[in-house]
Amino acid sequence: MFYAMWFEGQSLWNTPLLACLICIAVLYVVLVLSFTKIKLHQKQPLLFFLSLSIMYVIFGSPFETISHLSYSLHMLQMSILYFIIPPLFLLGIPDSFLQQIRHLSIFVRVSKFLLPPIVTLYAFGALFLMYHFPVVLTTLSQNSFVHNGYLFVLFVLSFRMWGPIASPDSKKYGSKAQNKRYLFLSGLVLMPACLLFILTAFIGGMNNPLLIQLTANLCISPSQLSSLNILPSPFNTRLDQLFAGILMLGMHKFGLTLTVRLGKKMNRGNVVGIVD
Repeated sequence: MFYAMWFEGQSLWNTPLLACLICIAVLYVVLVLSFTKIKLHQKQPLLFFLSLSIMYVIFGSPFETISHLSYSLHMLQMSILYFIIPPLFLLGIPDSFLQQIRHLSIFVRVSKFLLPPIVTLYAFGALFLMYHFPVVLTTLSQNSFVHNGYLFVLFVLSFRMWGPIASPDSKKYGSKAQNKRYLFLSGLVLMPACLLFILTAFIGGMNNPLLIQLTANLCISPSQLSSLNILPSPFNTRLDQLFAGILMLGMHKFGLTLTVRLGKKMNRGNVVGIVD
């Protein structure tokens, strides 16, 4: 079943997404070469291209469908989408380029409508927690357009949420003490969603609406679902939800550590200027 879904057309490579990401990469190359002295083999462009590549792997490859088979795989996908891709993407944008476009009228107008990072953090935490309530996830899984729209809103918020952490000039977001407090709050705000999975695993577990929806599309009846060995047994038990909660906590911590360390390394080696 697992390999049939992978190779026999139930999970296809997303060509439109690939085309969109290639366009973003080409635009990035043009802007970087035109407005900065950065070479494409340097660290920042590589981080930017890495974020686009990871984006395609988790949402444009067959893994997008495979991730619906268990909570832990789905939470791995969500964790990478919100805790790994945004900081890598932001770290890949040269600060010298940002300094130039900040003075453009369209950028000034758009920035007026942006929520403060701390407000965005709380909004993301609330929506992320709601997403993991069984009734909400079940409702969203019944309509792919609404489901994808909800995930897209979270994705947009995640960029603003990671701004103070991934910014090469963290001082513009506040003092060093304020930035440390923001780091602490980012972990605290996201913890309820992770604890929800861990608690439900001990209480008795809950059905996976994404798996139910997937098997419905494959014309598999509920009575057949329990007899399918789609993944190894740990993925089909309470351990799956327990592991999903722990995985989210670990991935967020990993994202924070990775972003802070990469940011410090780039600041120490920042010799990039603006093209005259």
